[in-house]
Amino acid sequence: MFYNPGPTPPYTNPPIQPYFFQPSKFFISSITMGQTTIVTTSVNLNYVIGQTCRLLIPQANGCSQLSGQQGVVISIPSPNQVELTIDSSFSNPFITTTLTQQPQIVAIGDFNSGSINSNGLNSSFNYIPGSFINISP
Repeated sequence: MFYNPGPTPPYTNPPIQPYFFQPSKFFISSITMGQTTIVTTSVNLNYVIGQTCRLLIPQANGCSQLSGQQGVVISIPSPNQVELTIDSSFSNPFITTTLTQQPQIVAIGDFNSGSINSNGLNSSFNYIPGSFINISP
């Protein structure tokens, strides 16, 4: 006899929301320039050391040389800061604005990118640093 459990109730299959995934994107409140770049965000981050990130900085915020740059998290000085392997020594200063489009730091990669090892999908699971993790209820 075939067992039919019925439809999936909505509370066990919630719609996908951006806050169900870690790591997230964060708004940048300041940037400390140097051979490495320290990014301070408006809230605490959920990034880890070794994670790959990208900076998205509108032109109105200055330091447009850093927009689109990728870096790896090399330290976490405080809960709302990350130090990246981006050399910003010769960039223009960061300017805080209240415009609608705000500067962001975003993680790169997702689990759909697949394994990065050379043995194919059936061997060990090495994912791209910065991959998103589904934390939905």
